[in-house]
Amino acid sequence: MGSSVVQWGFFFFFFFLVLCLTHPDMYMARGCFVEERAALMDIRSSLTSSNGTARRSWGPDGDCCSWERVNCSTSTGRVSHLYFSNLYDSQAFWSFNTTVFSSFPELQFLDLSGIYPSSLNSDGLVGVKLPKLQHLNLSSNWLTETILAPLGEMVSLEVLDVSSNYISGVLPTGVLGNLTNLRELYLSGNNFNGSLPKSLLTLPRLRILDLSSNSLVEGIPISSSSELVLLEVLNLNSNNMSGTIPTEQAFGYLRNLRELHLNSNKFSGNIPTFLFLLPYIERLDLSRNLFEGPITISPSSNLSLSLKGLRFSQNNLTGRVSFFWLRNLTKLEEIDLSGNINLAVDVNLPGWVPMFQLKKLALSGCDLDKGIIAEPHFLCTQHHLQELDLSNNNLSGSMPNWLFTKEATLINLNLGNNSLTGSLDPIWHPQTALKSFIIPTNHIAGKLPANFSSMFPSLSTLDLSGNNFSGQIPISLCHINRMQNLDLSNNEFSGEMPACVLTDFPELWALRASSNHLGGLVLGGMKNLSVGFAIELARNKLEGTLPRHLSGELRFMDLHDNKLSGELDTSFWNLTNLVALNLAGNKITGNVPKKLCNLASILDLSGNNLTGSIPRCSSASLSSLNLSVNSLSGDISDDTFNTSNLIALDMRYNKLTGNLNWLRHFDNIKILSLGWNEFEGQITPNLCKLKCPRIIDFSHNKLSGPLPPCVGNISCDSNTATPSPSPYYGIYLLGLLLTEASISVYNPRVFTFATKGAQYTYGLNFFRLMSGIDLSGNMLSGGIPWELGNLSHIKSLNLSNNFFTGQIPASFANMSETESLDLSHNELSGSIPWQLTRLSSLAVFLVAYNNLSGCIPNSGQFSSFTMDSYQGNSNLHNMSKGNICSPDSGKGNLPSEGRDSMADDPVLYAVSAASFVLAYWTTVAFLFFHPLGRRAIIASRKVLWCGN
Repeated sequence: MGSSVVQWGFFFFFFFLVLCLTHPDMYMARGCFVEERAALMDIRSSLTSSNGTARRSWGPDGDCCSWERVNCSTSTGRVSHLYFSNLYDSQAFWSFNTTVFSSFPELQFLDLSGIYPSSLNSDGLVGVKLPKLQHLNLSSNWLTETILAPLGEMVSLEVLDVSSNYISGVLPTGVLGNLTNLRELYLSGNNFNGSLPKSLLTLPRLRILDLSSNSLVEGIPISSSSELVLLEVLNLNSNNMSGTIPTEQAFGYLRNLRELHLNSNKFSGNIPTFLFLLPYIERLDLSRNLFEGPITISPSSNLSLSLKGLRFSQNNLTGRVSFFWLRNLTKLEEIDLSGNINLAVDVNLPGWVPMFQLKKLALSGCDLDKGIIAEPHFLCTQHHLQELDLSNNNLSGSMPNWLFTKEATLINLNLGNNSLTGSLDPIWHPQTALKSFIIPTNHIAGKLPANFSSMFPSLSTLDLSGNNFSGQIPISLCHINRMQNLDLSNNEFSGEMPACVLTDFPELWALRASSNHLGGLVLGGMKNLSVGFAIELARNKLEGTLPRHLSGELRFMDLHDNKLSGELDTSFWNLTNLVALNLAGNKITGNVPKKLCNLASILDLSGNNLTGSIPRCSSASLSSLNLSVNSLSGDISDDTFNTSNLIALDMRYNKLTGNLNWLRHFDNIKILSLGWNEFEGQITPNLCKLKCPRIIDFSHNKLSGPLPPCVGNISCDSNTATPSPSPYYGIYLLGLLLTEASISVYNPRVFTFATKGAQYTYGLNFFRLMSGIDLSGNMLSGGIPWELGNLSHIKSLNLSNNFFTGQIPASFANMSETESLDLSHNELSGSIPWQLTRLSSLAVFLVAYNNLSGCIPNSGQFSSFTMDSYQGNSNLHNMSKGNICSPDSGKGNLPSEGRDSMADDPVLYAVSAASFVLAYWTTVAFLFFHPLGRRAIIASRKVLWCGN
């Protein structure tokens, strides 16, 4: 009996073992299933054939459940998780059949983020069957709206992320409405437009909705229903939403919110009190909107005890807020009230120890309690601060080195743009957590501690600019191997820049040390630069010649106003990423390098001692070229500048010759400065074909002949006045990017233009600030074309020191934006058109040394001009009392052509005719009725008879 039981037991064990080895669902011991292995191998094959890199563990043998980026279920052995994020890193197209994912019926988690460009962009997920998929990440793929439709069939989805794509149109409520299991929905960084539908907020299980960085308009949907929704996090940052926050009753369906993010919109009105009272609210971010008025809380406000973060920066808030009103908020971690200049903030209350410990405190640019540093009652109670920003408050007192305690947890410290004094010595305790140390524009002095790297070993951003630091830059800086942004500019540093700063910082992004007293060899004599973005060492005392072999990843290099010398040889430079090079104001000699125009998009070699001719520049990337104030010579030929992308060209103060026929290549030119050369011939009509140049300076050359009337047809409408995207725009954006870390980078050398009798300097925004034409100091002749009156956009017109004749065109009255008009030192005749008194912006008017006659207008801006504007015109005089030289009304249509309307003015004709008739009959009456008149007639008759 016993043996039979054993035999039957053995039989059943053997049978069960065979069943386990043969049944498909018992395949775990062998690894993943055949069809899933095949699908993974198809993906591997498509990846390698598209120049991608397959994971090393993805081989034809072995358990594919142990492969990198693949997880299997412990209960079924089937593939459950695929982590393909950023798997593809090639520029070629990754071609694979997306239906391959249907081979994973148990797949619950699929991450396909950051695999652009791939079939995902073109094929989408049409035909893909994933009935158990719960988590899908398609972010950062440049997907379009066609990706959305198939998602509506994945009804098991709980988390969907399609952020940072290129999806536009209205929000797909029809598709998303099918996903009734969704808990988290991430749609940020797209281009969704239209309004926010309430149906999206009320999805039955939705907890988190992120719609930030889109183009949504209108406001938050209202509801008259008292039924609550489960939504806990609503992120609408960076849209175009506006209006006021709905009333408490209309907002009531969102009472479960833990986080509300409305940063960077156009919401207005007061901040409603009920937001502070929402029962579960933890974080309120209302920054960068148009909210105004006071923050409506008080000592008696029953604030939600869940509050952790309050961000109200960059609004128009007023009134007063006291931190004591927040005393019951034991969980409070963050307060940001920056950028509300009329909001009074009371921080200090002696003896009060708050129940909360802040991690972030940002009070930049507020009406802040000035004693926050001098008498730091409140700050001394905060022992967990990680971010402290008290910049832009004009705070006084010594540099608060007491912040750097042994227990300090500071990560980011910004005290910039105040009036702090003192020094950084002594600092007793190393700040191992501090990464960003920003104290520009103060009065802090002294030397940097020699052991600076020991005190701040983890810094990534150090900005000491605009202070009074002196002495040498400590070599210990090079031991801070995480440094990314270093700004030492506008101080009193002397000695040499440690060469290791230029070569040994593995992560250094931007180095600024301009406006100091640094000397020694330029770049420390180093050839291989490790700085990854910008080097700015302008306005120092650097000497020597730039290395002949110079290499690195540098984008911007600014060394202007130093003492560099020798010839510039760039033929062996390996700076393939260089965008801008500024070597202005040095003593560089020799010829302009032949390949310099291919070196960077923005080049400034002005103010050196360069000689010879200008080499041919045909680089399509060349955007700005400044060669002014050198000794360059020779003709400019038709193919010298064979490029259509040039925006700024400045070659003033050289010895260049030839005519101006080569101007025809400049389709996008905005600054064209050729003054103080020896160009000759006539001004070519090619000038008239330029698309709204903002500055034209041909002054002090040998140009002759008439001025083409078509110059007046250079138009500047709203489409042409703003330059197209260019490296200037790129520099601006990159500057903004680094400004967020309080590190500004390379600023192209500014351009100058003579107007109002002086030289003015314009920076990056010169396109908006200045426009003008300067043709002074030539030999131009003939009449001034009346068509110049069409130049309504220009602010300055200078035609002085030429040989123009004829009258001043009355059409100049149409130049409504003109601030300076200089017609002096010509041969103009006639009177000053009274219509010019309409020029309300005119600040300078010069017509000295011409042949003008008549009266000087004394209305409008002309009442402010002195006689210096008119000297050298012997027949031009002030208007006497009661003498009328122009119509009182000052009205009338300007001539449609170039005739002087003073000659055609009907009122003037009437006055002249009446005067003539009156004078004639007065003379007749005198001769015939007055005794003296009769004797004159008799005498004249005797003379006539004697003459015969």
